[in-house]
Amino acid sequence: MQLIGFLIVFPMLAALLLLVIRANAARNAIAYASAAIIAVVTLFVFGTNLGTEAVYFEFSSGAIDIICTLISIAIGVIIIGYAVRYRNIITLVLGIAQLAASLVFEFAFAHGVEVEAGLYMDSLSLIMAFIIGIVGSGICIYAIGYMEDFQAEHADERDRRPVFFAIMFLFLGAMFAIVFSNNMSWMFTAWEITTVCSFLLIGYTKTEEAIRNAFRQIIMNILGGIAFIGALYYCAIGLQTLSFAEFLQIGTLAPVMVVLPVTCLAFAGMTKAAQMPFHTWLLGAMVAPTPTSALLHSSTMVKAGVFMLVKLAPVLNVCWIPSLMTVLVGAITFCLCSFMAISQSNAKRVLAYSTIANLGLIVACAGVGTAEAVWAAIFLIIFHAIAKSLLFLCVGTAEHHIGSRDIESMDLLFDRMPRLARLMMLGIMTMFVAPFGMLISKWATLVSFVETQQVALLVLLAFGSAATFMFWAKWLGKLSGIAGRPENVEKTVHVSEWIATYVMAGLIVVCCVLLPLISEYVVMPYVAGVNLNAVATLSNDILWITSILAAIVIIVLFAGLKKSSKSKQVNVYMAGITVDSDDRSFRNSLGGTTKATASNWYMTEYFGEKRIKPIGEISCAILMVAAFALSFAYFMALI
Repeated sequence: MQLIGFLIVFPMLAALLLLVIRANAARNAIAYASAAIIAVVTLFVFGTNLGTEAVYFEFSSGAIDIICTLISIAIGVIIIGYAVRYRNIITLVLGIAQLAASLVFEFAFAHGVEVEAGLYMDSLSLIMAFIIGIVGSGICIYAIGYMEDFQAEHADERDRRPVFFAIMFLFLGAMFAIVFSNNMSWMFTAWEITTVCSFLLIGYTKTEEAIRNAFRQIIMNILGGIAFIGALYYCAIGLQTLSFAEFLQIGTLAPVMVVLPVTCLAFAGMTKAAQMPFHTWLLGAMVAPTPTSALLHSSTMVKAGVFMLVKLAPVLNVCWIPSLMTVLVGAITFCLCSFMAISQSNAKRVLAYSTIANLGLIVACAGVGTAEAVWAAIFLIIFHAIAKSLLFLCVGTAEHHIGSRDIESMDLLFDRMPRLARLMMLGIMTMFVAPFGMLISKWATLVSFVETQQVALLVLLAFGSAATFMFWAKWLGKLSGIAGRPENVEKTVHVSEWIATYVMAGLIVVCCVLLPLISEYVVMPYVAGVNLNAVATLSNDILWITSILAAIVIIVLFAGLKKSSKSKQVNVYMAGITVDSDDRSFRNSLGGTTKATASNWYMTEYFGEKRIKPIGEISCAILMVAAFALSFAYFMALI
């Protein structure tokens, strides 16, 4: 328990220290050391508790309850202060409502319900801690070099890096609190800390667009926060417990009693996980520096949402109203956001839509709630977190060195930035190519959907997967082009950026190669522990074959990285009379000069946001409203 407490408290202390340290060298040293300590402790906790059953620690503290109350007040003041400063009426109203609801709950109800086991640990929380502690820390290290370049580009602006790094580490501490807290009141406090941290990071540049997108994020997530508070009221008054474990137990044994709070928590999870119609806040987060995007998409904000839904899976399995809402919203989000990704040429926007789509798949699996679906959801979380963090970091580094984040500008990146291009290709292949783990997880998802005998789910999965293949393949093709006269421009990449990207790439390799062991010793113990009648979705023989094939593909991808400098270079052959080989221009049949170009087809007229987005937003909003109406009807029938 002490190490769990350390993982929660230490990043917050590091955040306070980074906030006051202004010297660049000292701040970098503290960030390096703090990230390394978090990673080492995380690995120790993960490695020494593999395969153990859920452990609940008898720990309750009135002091922590008071601290949580003070934090809730501080969060409310921050939200209201920014709303007044920027004259955002909607945020002001919602902020006041949430603060009032939180204070009434804390003083009138929460202190009357004691949770003896305030902290816990199970296989899922260990997996999440691994993602937070390793991937999150790696992103913090990457930010050291990246933010130096960022600040150099904005030299005329005040250096706000102390605030940036403080928020990054505070984010990690809050995420550890979410995944290890059995006290739902403590969990909610950490939940709201992540909301405010995300708001501050998205608005970091203080531009008009950044402020607008930051307020969009906080409005949508306050709605989820209010729903979370509603669930807490129900648990404290109706169920007389704020223990998450007891709530889940009651839900699996008497699902009718928890229809309304489960719907509220599922809604909160979906707002956090950027599901339609709330997906736009995550797209807006792209205006922030790349480390923010990587952190939000991989190891923090959105993962808190899917963590909540996977934890609720045993209840969703027997509670049809929130289950139907969760499954359909997730499936629709997966399919439609995959289609919209086809029309994007901005690499960060492709990654954003891909993230939302994959989160939709995880949400749908959680809504199904069977053993196979939970198995698939956990592996989707693992591979998505690692691969997406790698891709965001690579795109950020590429943008700084080629001057663009547009996919069409990544021609010949295989030559211009050979190491980075290979790492980016590894991340892309992990997302959609066999035998990497993401495709294996999607196969398990298909198996779980077949068991539901819902044709609509299978159709959405099939079309969404086809769209996924298309937008990833276009990008992969751009990266793999090779020219006759390469010019390497990656020599000025910061060491911290290479450390982080190689860590993510190494995690991909480890997870792909050790896929069968992760399934047997990490994922299956959790599925069995939550009484879902766990069965193996795929045999160990198949998993071992895929892991061996993945290792072979990785070896081939990186085998030529250290090619000899004496290798022969030839001009590009363009099937005509070459005018300028470096410029790829040739003399055409009419005697003029033509430049050879290659570009992807983005089919904006078919899959553009203006055409697809309204369909998803309206349908998902209707589903959510209907689910709340039915849940409230159940609640009224009970009383």
